[in-house]
Amino acid sequence: MLVGPAVSVAAEALLAPGAALWTLTAKWFVFWLVGVRLFVAGLRQTLQPQYTAETIFEIADPGARGLVREIGFGNLAIGALGLCTLAVAGWTVPAALAGGLYYGLAGLGHIARGKRNTIENASLVSDVLAFLLLAAVVVTGFASGG
Repeated sequence: MLVGPAVSVAAEALLAPGAALWTLTAKWFVFWLVGVRLFVAGLRQTLQPQYTAETIFEIADPGARGLVREIGFGNLAIGALGLCTLAVAGWTVPAALAGGLYYGLAGLGHIARGKRNTIENASLVSDVLAFLLLAAVVVTGFASGG
């Protein structure tokens, strides 16, 4: 969540020394948090729905796997949008909006659940941090007309 974006920002800053730091930060955090993270999560939820159902939410009922798979399809779609931001810079703010809403709502869902295991607590923290960063991208993007 932090290493990929930080390395990407640093590498591009070295290659393009005149680039605005916030622009690079927004670009690479949206790519990694929305694109890579949600796309990979979507793949796992689609291909191994039992992992999310059983390990994160502690639901052993095989009937939950269909719901997790559907969540995975949504993550694949949002993740694909985030991955495309490297090719289409104008999609960065929309991807941050979609991904930020997802992370914010997922964080609220974790909070509302109350009883959380260690993995879900880690998801809660990372979801809230991702939401805050992506919200900053959206607000500054809209403020700058982007």
